[in-house]
Amino acid sequence: MDSMKKPFFNKVAVLGLGLIGSSLCLLIKQEGLAGTIAGNARSQATLDTALEIGFIDSAHSSPTDAVEDADLIVLATPVGANKKIAKAICQSLKPGAIITDVGSVKVAVIRDVAPYLPKEVHFVPGHPVAGTEHSGPTSGFPELFANRYCILTPPEETDPKSVALVRALWETAGSIVEIMDAAHHDRVLAITSHLPHLIAYTIVGTASDLEGQLRNKKTSNSPEEKTEEVIKFSAGGFRDFTRIAASDPIMWRDIFLNNKDAVLELLGRFIEDLTAMQRAIRWEEGETLESTFRRRRQIRRDIIEMGQAGSFNPNETEG
Repeated sequence: MDSMKKPFFNKVAVLGLGLIGSSLCLLIKQEGLAGTIAGNARSQATLDTALEIGFIDSAHSSPTDAVEDADLIVLATPVGANKKIAKAICQSLKPGAIITDVGSVKVAVIRDVAPYLPKEVHFVPGHPVAGTEHSGPTSGFPELFANRYCILTPPEETDPKSVALVRALWETAGSIVEIMDAAHHDRVLAITSHLPHLIAYTIVGTASDLEGQLRNKKTSNSPEEKTEEVIKFSAGGFRDFTRIAASDPIMWRDIFLNNKDAVLELLGRFIEDLTAMQRAIRWEEGETLESTFRRRRQIRRDIIEMGQAGSFNPNETEG
């Protein structure tokens, strides 16, 4: 950002200083988008680390204190905490302030936050589709959002100027911004992000259970026999699943509970498709398998062509 330009905001309050919150703070600092950044976290250790790294200017254990006189408030906590936070801060928000969030579920966020906001406060729900399996204040980096989509789902009555300002923030971060209906967002993300994470958690759990059964059958006490074969013989596909399954368990617990209808609908469809694949394998329908695999391979090529293959960060996962 040109040093002669004014900051977008005099004060930004970021509630939640994990991967997304810390990365956004670092980006705001790097680009000079705010005069000051107030950070809020439940853990004093997190606040101390954030101050030490230098991506916040003031640390607050209370979200109410953090949002005082803030022009922009960013909810960067697990989506299950939003309702409690909205109730706590609603009386401390100044007129004209903008609230946004970074959650992977949007209908529930609007449901939990909007009813508590004063009429003169503008709500622009958002979702930067970016992340890694790492969490905490030391995991952030300002390039996290570069060339990644950020979806905004403002209700119809939202102030257009506020939407434009939040859009400008994410575009400055290098994101490709899309405006989308909240319910449509939740269904799209259920298939592109939520269901893959559920599958990853399940496959890793199944492999772990089978590993335990194999170990119990062994009689040798040699170091070779004691080595966990799931880890020792991990191929690329399984390693990708373990990377996804290493994501923040609290965040994903809240995502599944708050987008359960879309996830359950698409999980049912996936089970049907998986059953069809099971039948093709059982009856040795090689042409069916090859044809299916060829069509699916093209999807990967399309993702690469769109620049969304995650080449910037090999640890990338998305929520």
